[in-house]
Amino acid sequence: MTMIFTSPFELAASVGEQLGHSEWLAIEQQRIDLFAEATGDHQWIHVDPDKAAQGPFGACIAHGYLSLALVNLFLPQIVEVRGIAMGVNYGCDRLRFPNVLKVGARVRGSAELLAVEEIKGGVQACIRVTVEIEGEERPACVVDTISRYYPA
Repeated sequence: MTMIFTSPFELAASVGEQLGHSEWLAIEQQRIDLFAEATGDHQWIHVDPDKAAQGPFGACIAHGYLSLALVNLFLPQIVEVRGIAMGVNYGCDRLRFPNVLKVGARVRGSAELLAVEEIKGGVQACIRVTVEIEGEERPACVVDTISRYYPA
């Protein structure tokens, strides 16, 4: 269920809170191949199922940056900020890839609101997004995202 804030200024009251989870998403080889095509990273561990089956993980794995890119899919499923003219991705702090993400695994995002501050013309929020792998203790990705929201 999406947590809805009717104004960016409401975010400050939820600092330190878990915001929820996204839907589960299966990581299929086609998604990995499309990411490889988009980025030019065609390393065999990602795109050669036969060779990867003989490799250290027993299957193809998603690019670490693919798991990061999925944050853009997951975050709007978790939190919605209304009453804005515009929201922008400002950047990221602390980024880690603690676990490999094998083809066929299911992932979802979870989010925690770490900090909120007023900036010129708006609000900046730091949200830690964890890309969880179903059945695994360690996540595929943990990143502190920085978003800016400008009121309507």
